[in-house]
Amino acid sequence: MSASNRRAPGVSPASSAGQKPLSGVRVLVGRARHQAGALSDGLRELGANVIEIPFIEIRPPRSYKPLDTALKNISDYDWLILTSVNGVEAVFERMEKLQFTNTALKNLNIAAIGPATKKAIEKRGLKVNVVPEEYVAESVVKSLRDQVKGQHVLLARAKVARDVIPRELRKLGAGVDVVEAYETVIPKSSRVKLRSALNNLERRPNVITFTSSSTVRNFCALLGKMPPHALHGIKLASIGPVTSATLRELDLQVNIEAEQYTIPGLIEAIAKSF
Repeated sequence: MSASNRRAPGVSPASSAGQKPLSGVRVLVGRARHQAGALSDGLRELGANVIEIPFIEIRPPRSYKPLDTALKNISDYDWLILTSVNGVEAVFERMEKLQFTNTALKNLNIAAIGPATKKAIEKRGLKVNVVPEEYVAESVVKSLRDQVKGQHVLLARAKVARDVIPRELRKLGAGVDVVEAYETVIPKSSRVKLRSALNNLERRPNVITFTSSSTVRNFCALLGKMPPHALHGIKLASIGPVTSATLRELDLQVNIEAEQYTIPGLIEAIAKSF
């Protein structure tokens, strides 16, 4: 499977007088349904015609026991690391279920992987001590390098995730407990919708967005055995280098990559490409 760098038919150059940067551009957003808003709205503001077909669905973990145990013993930890808004929501929903107040986390140092995660934490009235320069796992480790030796760290994340943070922090002398806060699954209903969009000349996207490695893998699973030309003329847009690496690993081209690994950064990169 591959994607072409050529401008798709029917897409006018952004330089046309009075036109928004993405006027006439069809963009397929594959974020989880409840999270698509910021990306979709930002693209629409620039004139894009947005098609929403989720490649990922967020579900509770099969068991809350590991997360509940960690939260009940939260005073044993020095650091809490949250790597997504989903993780933030899952942790605080569980705390509410256990009838814990947010003050239970007041004495913790908290690290957030990026500005959206930081904002979600701060909405709960808590201070975020560390946000890395780049919003990837490797940068989280770099930011904590001189702060975690001998410290007890709680990492709440998705069921399936890269092991960079726990592995590298343990090498630095930290004790790290990893608990599953939620899991991601493939929305089965998206298979027919995706194939229909790719086969319909009036709906066929000019750009497909990918905001995580999970969205890439799920997209390929939904695509199944469609022929290689199924993505011909479509630009694939990645939120950052980790997502881009997954696209290449699965033999997909990266036509657009955000310079800042955030939703606004992705929107800007897509706009620039047209």
